[in-house]
Amino acid sequence: MSGRKETVLDLAKFVDKGVQVKLTGGRQVTGTLKGYDQLLNLVLDEAIEFLRDPDDPLKTTDQTRRLGLIVCRGTAVMLVSPRGLVAFKLVCCFHIPPKFLKTTSL
Repeated sequence: MSGRKETVLDLAKFVDKGVQVKLTGGRQVTGTLKGYDQLLNLVLDEAIEFLRDPDDPLKTTDQTRRLGLIVCRGTAVMLVSPRGLVAFKLVCCFHIPPKFLKTTSL
């Protein structure tokens, strides 16, 4: 048995690949995942922050800011996804239209 604790997420497959990270407070950054630990602290290289709209802080703009090498504290990480893929919110199965549900006859 190894002494290293496992994380909630298996991030090993994303090391040295581009990821998108959403943080508490509405910040959103992308970069190359260089490392992580069991507390979900992330090290991103070539990180870029997407700036928020001053009129609507929930929206990001096309403006970016280069950050370089950063550490995202695990307690601030809300979402990690591969760069380029859109993260969808979970939908309760009771709200799925019936035409999308697989039915079986008895």
